[in-house]
Parts: sequence; structure tokens; C-alpha cells
Amino acid sequence: MEYQSYSVRKLLDSVKGGGIRIPAFQRGFVWDMDHVAYLMDSIYKNYPFGSLLFWRTKNKLNVERSLGRFDLPDPEEDYPVDYVLDGQQRLTSIFTVFQTELKPKLDDKWSDIYFDLKSGSSAQESHFYPLKDNEVDTERYFPLRVLFDSVSYREATSRLSEDQVNQVDKLQEKFKEVTIPVQVLKTEDRSMVAIVFERVNRLGVELDTLQLLSAWTWNENFDLLESFKGLKEELEEFGFEGVGEDSDLILRCTAAILKDEPSAETLLELNGQTVREEFPRVRNGIKGAIDFLRTQLCVYNLKNLPYPALLIPLSVFFAEPDGKEVSYDNQTYLKLKRWFWRSCLGNRYSSQTRKTVIRDIKEMKSLKNGTMSYVDSMDIDIPSEFFKKNVFRTTTANTKTFVLMLSNNSPRSFVSSKAIDLESVLQAYNRSEFHHIYPKASFRSEADDQVNILANFCFISAAENKKIGKKLPSVYLDELIPIDGREALLSSAFCHASDFDDDFAGFIDRRNARLLQHAQKLIA
Repeated sequence: MEYQSYSVRKLLDSVKGGGIRIPAFQRGFVWDMDHVAYLMDSIYKNYPFGSLLFWRTKNKLNVERSLGRFDLPDPEEDYPVDYVLDGQQRLTSIFTVFQTELKPKLDDKWSDIYFDLKSGSSAQESHFYPLKDNEVDTERYFPLRVLFDSVSYREATSRLSEDQVNQVDKLQEKFKEVTIPVQVLKTEDRSMVAIVFERVNRLGVELDTLQLLSAWTWNENFDLLESFKGLKEELEEFGFEGVGEDSDLILRCTAAILKDEPSAETLLELNGQTVREEFPRVRNGIKGAIDFLRTQLCVYNLKNLPYPALLIPLSVFFAEPDGKEVSYDNQTYLKLKRWFWRSCLGNRYSSQTRKTVIRDIKEMKSLKNGTMSYVDSMDIDIPSEFFKKNVFRTTTANTKTFVLMLSNNSPRSFVSSKAIDLESVLQAYNRSEFHHIYPKASFRSEADDQVNILANFCFISAAENKKIGKKLPSVYLDELIPIDGREALLSSAFCHASDFDDDFAGFIDRRNARLLQHAQKLIA
């Protein structure tokens, strides 16, 4: 790391000459004008205002960002180029306040910054204000934009009194003499750039690896951001737009497919050509995994998936180039399902996720290649009171696993006996589609943490629940659930007619036992 000092003039010239640039993985300018004025006040009063961090490289990025309202010109000289890793808001503020040569894009939120000639010598109160043209009193406010433009400066001072001219001369001298500390990181190691950028932003904006990666993989025939946008649109048709919106998840799938490692940062080690050539495998792997989850496990939305990271090793299994599909036999199919249920019911992805995913990636590749695979051979111990101790909350992994168990048991409506439209219900996936079998209103003597346990829930729509109301189970069984086909209907919810005897504790014990037995069958 090299330490340098830049004057305001040097910063202006370097930006104008194309030598300082904003990488695509940076966010845009977000400061408001009061914040900009506050920075000017700090510089004027010699208060600490932070340093800038540049990454100096010989390789210009193909995807860059504007500097606030300004499209940056191409470099006037050969590389290296300085990319801003930290201090973009300060640099943008300084450049926009003082530069007079580049034409800015229109932005109604921007105002010029003015020095208050009547502000006195207060150390606490700001001497600088953002003002619109119709707010400017020329006898009181002096524009900062003219300080580094000699012609404009002479014109602006010509109407001032001698005392005011002396005042703004000192103002100009202050900004011309100030030096801005700059740290310069000289490296061509992209992973180091990613680490540094993430660390300096750890209390602010997190590293956007997708933006960072796209900067290194884009060319005139391939824009990674556009490719992921296209994939997101494809996934929307299947209700999985959430995958496309979760750039971290989709990049972890990409890293697993291309690098056998579920960390997005490892993709920075790849060259752009590799990512471009392998992208069809990524797309097909993610789409294949989602298709399997939808058609074989009734997962119709990313919100239904107990652990989103399950998508990562499954994408590795289905990753193939265009024109080729993964073919597998019944034994492999059963292993995949057993792996899924063991992972969910055993809470394998609740901790040490990276270690678990790496293990599953390795075993998925073995399974796909037809070699010995232990992908489904992990030891799982389901607590005997799993469905009695866990409260129904749609956001928890255990509740999502429970809902998928119900979904994969061909559930039917208690009132109409019709099959539940799982795709519609699970796409919406909210609390209104699930209600108590033993109505909460009829069992107020039971504590909430008992009435709201998993074993007391099933698919009951809001409309059906309204018909059930406060009725006891023995009452609504006879009034709402037809005798013909009753046992088959109730069985689809892991219930028996004998459960509707208004004995809450007995019902919970029996249903918990059935659910547990079915869970053991899924992982056997």
C-alpha cells in the first residue's frame, strides 16, 4: 500500500483526464446536499474528513460507473488507472462542487454549494449551504464552483467589497492548499481487491460480488448482469424469481458448479472467457435443480425451501451444457430425495453451512458420475417430539419442512374434499392457508405455545377456517366433513376420525407419532 497526498486541483485534473474512475461494483452517489456542504465545512476548518482509497491497475475494467452526475472521459494517457475503492462519496462531492469543464447530467436534487460571507467564525455552525438559484443572495453567498476557475473567480469577486474580497481570497487559498490523503493499492490480484473492498465497506455497503464479477467477465458479446437478468426472468415463470433476486445465492450456485466451492469470491479467480463459456452449465444446473424441487418435492417457491443453500449442491448435480441432460436411474432418484429429507429434518444446513455444502457438492458429483456416493448417508436423529415442540411459524426451517411433508402427502380440503392446489397455495405461502385442527378459540385453556405447535396445523384455508369458527372438532367433523371418503381425506392430513374427540393432548400425541413415523420413512 502506498500513501500519497492529492490537492483538490490534482483530483480535479485526474478525474477530468480519465485517470480516476469508478468501478461497476461501487454503488452510486447517495449523499444529500447538506452532507456535501458539511464536507466542505470540514475541509475549510481543517477537521478530519477521511482519506481516499484507490486501486491502481494496468487493466481497465470494461464496466464502469459514472461519477455522480458525470460520465467520465476515456483516459488521456496509458494505464495504470486508479479505481476508487473507498471515498467515492467524498470524491464525487469535491469534483462536482469545484469542476467547471465537464457537462453534468440534469439532476434536480443537486444544488450548488455557497460560502456564507456573514457566517462569522463559529467552529460549530456550518459556513456552507446548498442553495438553488432563486435562493441566492449575491451580497451574502459566494459560489464555491468558481474557486478553481480564474475567469469566473474574477467575475464573481468584482461585485464584492474589499473586505469580502479578502475573505474569499482566504477561502480560495484554503481550498487550494488543502491536501487529501490517498492510499493506493497496487495489484492485479482480483481476490485481494475483493477482500479490501469488502473490508473497507464492512460498516457500510457490502461487497456486490455480482457487480465485481461482471466487471471482469463482460465483453461486447457477454454481459454477466444481463445474463443473470435473463435467468431471473426464466425462473419467474416457475415462481422462483426469488433465486434471481438473491445474487449471493445464484453466485454461490455458480461457484459450486464452476469451482466446487460455494463461495462467490472464488469466481474472481476465473477469467472472463471461462465464465462466459460455462454460463450455459450454470443456467441449466439451476433450472434443473428447481425443476426437480418443483416436480418431485412440491417446492414451488424459494420461500418454501427450508434452507435456500440446498439449491447449491442440487445445481451441481443438474449442471450440463446446452443440448445435454442429466439422466439418472430410480436408485439415484431415491438418493436425491433421501438427501433432501435428511438435510431438512436433520437441520444439517442450520450451522457450518459451508462445510456441509462442500461435502454435499463432492457427493453430488460422485452420484452424478455413477461412482460411490454417500450423499444420503449422513446420520440423522429426529427428536421424538419434533412436531410437539416446534411452533408453527412460516418463516422457520422446521415449519417449512413440515409444510412440505403435508404437501407431499396429496392433501385435500377438509370442507370440499378437493385436492389442494399446492402450486397456488405455496406460491402465495402465507399464514392464511394454514390453521389449527383444534381451533384456538375453543381451547383457550391450552397455552399458546401448545395450541400453536406443528402437530395442530394442516392445510385449512381462511374460508374453511371461518366455517369451522369456534366449533369443537367433534362438532365440525360431523357438520363439515362428509362421511364418504372421510378416512382417506383425513389421512391426507395425517389425521384419523378418532382424533376428533375433543381430547387435545391425546390428539397431539397421536398426530405427532404419525408425523414422526412418516418422517422416519422419508429418511429411511
